[in-house]
Amino acid sequence: MAHVARKRFGQHFLADRSVIQAIVAAIDPKPGERIVEIGPGLAALTDALLQRVPSLGAIEIDRDLAAALRRRYGERLQLVQADVLDVDLRPLAADGPLRLVGNLPYNISSPLLVRLLEFRDCVLDQHFMLQKEVVDRIVAGPGSTAYGRLGVLLQACYEVESLFVVPPQAFDPPPKVDSSVIRMLPRARPAQ
Repeated sequence: MAHVARKRFGQHFLADRSVIQAIVAAIDPKPGERIVEIGPGLAALTDALLQRVPSLGAIEIDRDLAAALRRRYGERLQLVQADVLDVDLRPLAADGPLRLVGNLPYNISSPLLVRLLEFRDCVLDQHFMLQKEVVDRIVAGPGSTAYGRLGVLLQACYEVESLFVVPPQAFDPPPKVDSSVIRMLPRARPAQ
């Protein structure tokens, strides 16, 4: 039986292979790096990442998906079944800095990005798929109509770059909005 997307978890599963490959190319994972995927869902990105690295970490809230991921990948996937908003990332970084990736649920993206600020000292980089409007706000500069509190906060702590736009038809089920992939590199010292 196929998994039915759960609205309460904001599930929209990435299905377009060309988009998946573009995301993996942007991340450019290397063996030995500590990659943690937030919300692996049906594992489209997970599969592509595991073609490049021997193992990765993942955080998945949906217990049915977590069980399927455990069965499918075994030891190759160090899975934490929990709400990412409640997870302490520091133990996951015990062997080195984290590279965080994921197609984030749009309903928690802003609170999650703010929460991740507390872990930026143990993060090498972040590559996330977000609602395009949110990415536009994060990367907007002074004078832009999209410039606001979220962008000011995140730009003070990260170098941010919008990489590319992803249309709704790249997902199953398709969201009602365009998405974008963003790269976030923690600054050594927050900007003043």
